[in-house]
Amino acid sequence: MSFKALLITESEDGKFNRHIVRREISDLPVGDLLIRVHYSALNFKDGLSATGHKGITRMFPHTPGIEAAGVVEESTNPKYPPGCEVFVTGYDLGMNTSGAFAEYIRVPSEWVIPKPTVLSCKDCMTIGTAGLTAAYALHKMEGMGQSPDMGPIVVTGSTGGVGSLSVAILAKAGYEVIAVTGKKDATDYLKFLGASRVESRDFVDDKSGRPLARSMWAGAIDTVSGNTLTTLLKRCKRDGCVVATGLLSGNRFEAPIYPFILNGVNLLGIGAGQTPMPLRIQLWNKLINEWNVCDKLPAIAHEVELGDLKEKYIDAILSGQTKGRVVVRLKEDCCNHKAKQVSLNSYYKEHASRSEEIRKAPVFSKIAMP
Repeated sequence: MSFKALLITESEDGKFNRHIVRREISDLPVGDLLIRVHYSALNFKDGLSATGHKGITRMFPHTPGIEAAGVVEESTNPKYPPGCEVFVTGYDLGMNTSGAFAEYIRVPSEWVIPKPTVLSCKDCMTIGTAGLTAAYALHKMEGMGQSPDMGPIVVTGSTGGVGSLSVAILAKAGYEVIAVTGKKDATDYLKFLGASRVESRDFVDDKSGRPLARSMWAGAIDTVSGNTLTTLLKRCKRDGCVVATGLLSGNRFEAPIYPFILNGVNLLGIGAGQTPMPLRIQLWNKLINEWNVCDKLPAIAHEVELGDLKEKYIDAILSGQTKGRVVVRLKEDCCNHKAKQVSLNSYYKEHASRSEEIRKAPVFSKIAMP
């Protein structure tokens, strides 16, 4: 059986080209589950893979796409019978495993989470890796003592995927949010997501050369790096947390030691792709309960088709020109009400004891999975 996919090829002169092709199911890697993809979503990492970044994807031809939501069509794992709705974010999907910018993927069942009944496949992908990153960031911040009464949280790159979900989730959790953006027409969008204030990039671009500056915020979620991250650290209040989640301005930054040894500022990192499954379940449980931002998802999602990725959106995300989440529709009649449901609640209960251990343990504990 053949299916449609985006395929990235490498030419003899080292150029990387994008094609919409027909592939065969037999081309897919081994795995417990064959999944008919209904929706995927575009991430910065997908853009890097699609342009030949060998630190993301080593071998070409390749199909990117690090996340998918859809229905199991073939299974060797009785926990996920054919017909049940599931989603996958991260692990090796779309990196060196054939990814979700295709109508089918085949993956290990250990990567899969049952789709919550309260979310559609499109909802799962609108939240997706970006929402998991934002939730993981807040989880780590609160694990280090961050709380709303400490003061405002800055979100940089606030109109992007991680930025948009961070603004919405922080506001839902009771934080005052200062959204930073270079897009002059984004104020209404960011206020709708929950931002209390919207500031330009100059707000977080201190060029004084001083090792410390006047404290202006209690913490931050940063998607930019570079001098933006340096400024966030220098102007953070005592014992606040600054979380680094992205590298829109480059893969390096310089910072003086004083924010750490005088103000006790915490610099935290997030690598959502390899989040241990018990913690994933804990975070997704929050995303469908106390951090539920489903009322904001229609504003965040921008739905496109596979051909749109090839022609426009891969380049757009790498240049910072996308807003919210670019979700990719790969099936017309998504989330059929007759599809089988595997309860996320029961799945969560299976992991409850391990998740409780994670909740009580320091956030930097290494989680050993069986």
